[in-house]
Amino acid sequence: MANNNSKEFQEYHLQVPENEYSDIRLDKYLASKIDDTSRTKIQEAIKKGYITVNGEQEKSSYPVEVGDSIEVRIPNPAPPEITPEEIPLNIEYEDDDLLVVNKSGNMVVHPAKGNWSGTLVNALMWHTEELSEPEEDTVRPGIVHRLDKDTSGLLVVAKNDESHRILSEYFRTKDIERTYWAIVWGTPDDKEGTITGAIGRDPHNRKRMAVVPEDKGKNATTHYKVLEYFDHLTLLELKLETGRTHQIRVHLADNNLWVFGDKKYGGDSVRYGPNTGSRKQMFNNLFASLQRQCLHAKTLGFEHPTSGEMVEFDSELPGDFEQVLGMLRQNCQPEHIY
Repeated sequence: MANNNSKEFQEYHLQVPENEYSDIRLDKYLASKIDDTSRTKIQEAIKKGYITVNGEQEKSSYPVEVGDSIEVRIPNPAPPEITPEEIPLNIEYEDDDLLVVNKSGNMVVHPAKGNWSGTLVNALMWHTEELSEPEEDTVRPGIVHRLDKDTSGLLVVAKNDESHRILSEYFRTKDIERTYWAIVWGTPDDKEGTITGAIGRDPHNRKRMAVVPEDKGKNATTHYKVLEYFDHLTLLELKLETGRTHQIRVHLADNNLWVFGDKKYGGDSVRYGPNTGSRKQMFNNLFASLQRQCLHAKTLGFEHPTSGEMVEFDSELPGDFEQVLGMLRQNCQPEHIY
């Protein structure tokens, strides 16, 4: 089943295989095949001619047959209006063209299904409206790049179209210096190294990414350096050559170096060392208080889109990340490298 999500429609193509269905109603068949939609929505789409079988419009009661080719378009609901919200922001730098935000580790960047409020964009809209004269058009923040909800750290935001264009080009051509810090389960073979591997959708779980064959994903390169060793864990500095979805988390997990606390990719359980007694309790307490992965976008550097000067920013680790580090240093035989 192919799925192409346009702004107006969720689009699918289905071919009914042999030995699967016979004489089941069209609406019931589609409801069993398409996630996140209801039979009622499918029936409405059929009535409006958005669904065809073998190129023809059919009724909801049409009995599906083996070999049928079904084209489906389900209208997307109109998104709610994005509104400014008075949410505190940790702004590291700001001028007329851009600002750099140190995002907390529990904030979604952009409004989307399930998170229409409480996002970084909602907060930025409030902040930038405060800078605008009432009679002027509202300054809309331009998100140049994103961080996962559960990743903290530095983001640059454009405040006008020209800055957005230039900064976006920097990210496209890799003219951005970015480093991340992560606590991971396990120890890399070398103190410094490079991880490569194409990243695409996990064929076994469409909500995750995975290292896949080159023809199934996009090339990705991650450089790492050990900063500190612990008992069965490591603090790493990571630099990206590419910016694929979940790149650091996927590359590390594929090398059995799961990011500490990462629920999606398996870092939220004891992966190495004894899983008993006080050690097990310590880690369970850390998982419970952390509620996210220990991944932080620590530094960010780029050429200012207006002045042409190189600007560089370095952020402090958030409190929850520091708490994990403190416990590891106290209980897990640390060996400092940097």
